[in-house]
Amino acid sequence: MAGQFEATTEVDRPIDEVFAFLAAGTNDPKFSPRVQEITKTPDGPTAVGTVFTSTVKDAGMKTGRQFRITAFEAPHRIRWAEISKNVVTADEGGYDLESTGEGTTRVRIFNVLEGHGIGKLLVGFALSAARKDADAFGRRIKAAVEAS
Repeated sequence: MAGQFEATTEVDRPIDEVFAFLAAGTNDPKFSPRVQEITKTPDGPTAVGTVFTSTVKDAGMKTGRQFRITAFEAPHRIRWAEISKNVVTADEGGYDLESTGEGTTRVRIFNVLEGHGIGKLLVGFALSAARKDADAFGRRIKAAVEAS
């Protein structure tokens, strides 16, 4: 069973600044407490094909994650796909950004979670937790971007 969660927030920063912050990818620990560390390959600007490797902690367990950027359209759209093999993966995810006025940006983040093997039994719990946290996740993105 696959399912999607999403969050939307309004950030008091211009779209170019918000896009740059999110596109860097390595800012994720500033708004996602589950991300313990994250690196980018290759060095340089994020583009289609860039891979982010992270260590995350979910339900007390640390796992390694790898995401490949699949679409990158500044300053409006970023898409990724998880390429790591875990019991629950984000097969597709992304950011959509829209300027909502001078110096303000609407950000939508989403992830489509899929269970593999025993993860088919766990994905419902992962989706429930992600959906429950979605609004707070949006607020953390807003706070992190505005503090940068």
